[in-house]
Amino acid sequence: MTSDSPRITLVTGANKGIGRAVVRRLGELGQRVYLGARDVERGRNAERELRAEGLDVHFVQLDVTDESSVALAAKRIEEETDHLDALVNNAGTGAPVRAPSRTPASVVRRTYETNVFGVISVTNAMLPLLRRSRAARIVNVSSVVGSLTHAAALDDPTGEFPKGTYPAVLDYGTSKAALNAVTITYANELRPERILVNAVSPGFCSTDINGHQGHLTPEQGARIPVLLATLGDDGPTAVFLGEDGSPTGQRLAW
Repeated sequence: MTSDSPRITLVTGANKGIGRAVVRRLGELGQRVYLGARDVERGRNAERELRAEGLDVHFVQLDVTDESSVALAAKRIEEETDHLDALVNNAGTGAPVRAPSRTPASVVRRTYETNVFGVISVTNAMLPLLRRSRAARIVNVSSVVGSLTHAAALDDPTGEFPKGTYPAVLDYGTSKAALNAVTITYANELRPERILVNAVSPGFCSTDINGHQGHLTPEQGARIPVLLATLGDDGPTAVFLGEDGSPTGQRLAW
């Protein structure tokens, strides 16, 4: 690894939506980007389309809920590049909105497998590669609905939900609250190594997870994750940023 080598980033859940937009933007910045996707055909198609744009994008099969898949992805990246500069944990899922009292524990468990345990599995597998970087960054794609402060107040300062209607989505919301806690614990452990670990709420983007009801595009939602993945050495760690149109994003309460 030389000082003029392009940065190398892995983005999970990246064959569509915000993940794909993050891959495109990082590629436009001259990075070598590994596009992680569970579905091989969709991943290959995304790789082919982005490479047709002249971007240095490489599909890697990666199911964040499958430890063997995660290990194989880490092995391939190590063989091809020997290190990793940034990890964007973007893969996420959620069940249709329903009252907490009518949400089966099995549904919550399934969501946590991707949104929480998947992030832990991928982060742990990629940490040896990240530790070989001169400026490693970890970005966890969370959501404002994971903010306990905002949820308890039944108010949303981002203006996405009318006062008193803050969504009580048991599986998705609590998984993102857990992910925020995971973010802080890794940030605190890795702080002495200057590995910056942050969470981001990309905003209410039009994606499959919400039936394309969001008012932001995936490209708009990709802005803050890309910002956090490319932070300089003086950048923050253990922060939770949201999309508000400013150059740095809005700092959200955990």
